[in-house]
Amino acid sequence: MAKKRVYEIAKELGVSSKELIAKLDEMGMPGLKAANSVTEEESALILHLYEEERAAPDESTGTQATAPPEREPEQPPSPVTPAKRTRTTHGEPRPPIVSVLGHIDHGKTTLLDAIRKSHLAGKEAGGITQGIAAYQAELHGQRITFIDTPGHKAFTGMRARGAQVTDIAILVVAADDSIMAQTVEAIDHIHAAGIPIIVAINKIDRPNADINKVINDLAQRGMTPESWGGDTITVEISALQGENIEELLEMILLVAEMEDLRADPNGPVEAVVIESHLTSGRGPVASALVRNGMFREKDWVVAGTTCGRIKALLDEAGQRITHVAPGMAAEILGFGNVPEVGSSIERVKNQTEARKTAQQRLRAEKSERVVERPTSFDDFFAQAEEKAKLRLVLKAASTGALEAARREVEGLDVGDVELEILHAGVGVISESDILLASPIADECLIVGFGVKVDPKAARVADRESVSIFTYEIIYDLVEEVESALKRRLEPEFIEKQLGMAEVRDLFKVPNGVVAGCYVLDGRATRRAHVRVLRNGEELHVGEIASLRRFEDDVREVQSGRECGVRIKDFDAVEVGDRLEIFEMEEVPH
Repeated sequence: MAKKRVYEIAKELGVSSKELIAKLDEMGMPGLKAANSVTEEESALILHLYEEERAAPDESTGTQATAPPEREPEQPPSPVTPAKRTRTTHGEPRPPIVSVLGHIDHGKTTLLDAIRKSHLAGKEAGGITQGIAAYQAELHGQRITFIDTPGHKAFTGMRARGAQVTDIAILVVAADDSIMAQTVEAIDHIHAAGIPIIVAINKIDRPNADINKVINDLAQRGMTPESWGGDTITVEISALQGENIEELLEMILLVAEMEDLRADPNGPVEAVVIESHLTSGRGPVASALVRNGMFREKDWVVAGTTCGRIKALLDEAGQRITHVAPGMAAEILGFGNVPEVGSSIERVKNQTEARKTAQQRLRAEKSERVVERPTSFDDFFAQAEEKAKLRLVLKAASTGALEAARREVEGLDVGDVELEILHAGVGVISESDILLASPIADECLIVGFGVKVDPKAARVADRESVSIFTYEIIYDLVEEVESALKRRLEPEFIEKQLGMAEVRDLFKVPNGVVAGCYVLDGRATRRAHVRVLRNGEELHVGEIASLRRFEDDVREVQSGRECGVRIKDFDAVEVGDRLEIFEMEEVPH
């Protein structure tokens, strides 16, 4: 039986998928997602109910609601001046920015090549001739920007420097291979970035392709496909044959619509360096991707610790352009030095401000380098006093060792302190592990069980202030994590009763009232807590500010003796009140 997706029904009605889903929820059909498929009968029912709802009289006016006009497809960015661009409260829709990740040999590069050949925007300009690290594809007049840096290292490397570049991630999984080690790693990196994911099940043309195995393996990792009623969009493709490439692009535009990606071309610049190099004759060159705002030739810009004035902007075809709008990428010529990949780019007013900003960043970077990373769990938690959450990257020497360590760590019960394993894998602690942890280094550490640290990874960890701990005995690892987590729990206290006193006289002093008391039972101590009781009812709970016996300040007064008590921030005490004296004792975890 033929099926239709919800977003296709929205197109027929001339409304956005968001609008249709919201309306269906109101009409008693909750839980539908834009990518969900429905039968022909269900599709007909949705169309009928929606049209009926739309045609119903408006309660406030008594007239029929008119159908909204058909929407024109979103137009790609055009080189117009900002004054002519339409502006809304939340900015204009912009092209989604997409990264492609997955296991080696699963077809990431082949997929990008297939998109280039079939849907490259601006093919009349001669295609891609520059190593710009990004390009735009086009479908139904809407553009999609692909970052041409396959592999999770580049993807996470930009995140490690605070650059959240990607809006949507495409995870490529080969149908004849299913989920592999790098697939798992890519999934963890995408989840850490907190962005939507679309799974492209590639190589469906292979004789040994097993799509059901891929779907089942995805479900086992908590990524239930929408065909099974879950939230994960999957598209079955053959990048080599160019099969279902258009459907994949449709899904990207659908997710972008649901994410409501917008930007203000006239707003503050939000851009990131995605590639940089030094060339003979042109000097430092940076490929930049703009998420908000706009660059123009002759703008003064700062990227990381370097600055310059834009001499020229080149698009993906090597053509000179006057500006770079949101969702677009371009090569920038004019920086004084080669900016680091992942550096954010800021537009400033003039040369003076550009140099000042770059120098401030350089000083800040130098001061950060001298901060020593923690060398023990105690140090780590001392530097993260406000954190009630710990994230781990867990590496082990074998699958069995990894499963054992993960089971033990996840079984720890540490009260309100949340523990999350960002990634668990087999093998040495690598640079990729460091880059995954570095954006949240103050609440994430890397723990190795029976593994070494790659020398390059160790250098990156020093630079990024990421903490690494390795153990040869699993019980040492678990005990260290458990005891450290317990030290992060909010301390619990119980009241320990010290004594009871009765107020028998009052004395006014310059800084308040002193209660002349007789200790009936136990003892009164300076700095103890006190509960003021009047006729058996609690009147105030506070702290003893001073304790005197005759003319002397004392630390303690025993039962059967008189004393003077001044209660901190409370002077409304009366003769006959009783003072219940106690201290708060911490309960060991």
